[in-house]
Formats: sequence, C-alpha cells, structure tokens
Amino acid sequence: MKIAIRNKQNHIKIEKQLQILFKKAAIACLRHENWDEDFEISLSLVDNKEIQKLNKMYRGKDYATDVLSFPLVEFDGDMPIFDEEKALGDIVISTEKAIEQSKEYEHSLVRELGFLLIHSMFHLMGYDHYDDESTKIMREKEEAVLNQLGLKRE
Repeated sequence: MKIAIRNKQNHIKIEKQLQILFKKAAIACLRHENWDEDFEISLSLVDNKEIQKLNKMYRGKDYATDVLSFPLVEFDGDMPIFDEEKALGDIVISTEKAIEQSKEYEHSLVRELGFLLIHSMFHLMGYDHYDDESTKIMREKEEAVLNQLGLKRE
C-alpha cells in the first residue's frame, strides 16, 4: 500500500504517527474486503475553502464537506477491474471539518480523521450510502475496521 499524502492546510500538524495511522487504516479496509494490498491512493488534507471549491466543482454543491472520494476502480457487476498501476483513487479530507466533527461527536481528532479515511476507502472500493440498506452495510464495515484499529468513540 502506497499513500501519497499532500498537506495543503495549516490547521493540524501531520505527524509521522498520523501518517502511519492512515496507512494502517487503508490496509485494514483492503484486508476487510479481501483485496490485495498493492494499491496506491492519493490523500490530500485541505481546509474548508479548498474542499468547498472541489465540492462545488465535482458535485455541484457549494458548501464545505468533510471528505470527498474520487474512485479510479471500475466494476463489472460486483467484480472490480484494476488497471496496471492499481491506483485506487483520491481522498480529500478537510481538517477543519474533522476538528469541528471531533468536538461535535465528542471523540478524538485522530478517531475522526481515521473514520473519514476509512469511510472514503470504502467509497473507493465501490460502496455508497444511497439508501438505508446500503448505508447500514457501509456503516457496519466502517465500524468493524474502526474497532479493529482501536478507534472507538471515546
């Protein structure tokens, strides 16, 4: 697993520990789905202004969101089709939103950042939350990986 991290914000320091957590979380998601680990993802950490711009550009929604996922894997039914590079996709996280949400949900910033990465990883692997059933499936997967990594709500 290779994660290219681009830090385009100044709200939090991106310590080595956090970089390790991102990689562990990404690998845990792949293992949970029995996927190989030899994928690449791009992770950009941005502020609210940047994510709002991207949200408007790509989703037509003019507001800051917590995370955006840009999958590169295509599917033939339920079967993923990989290119030679095995690029899984791009994840963009607003650290400002992560800070706000960690306070709102009364858990650590590390837990919130881990959740956002895990949530986005499942999007990159083809999951979505477009109705109650798909939301339930995705939440169960997220909770399983969060618990495995010890990132429980505090």
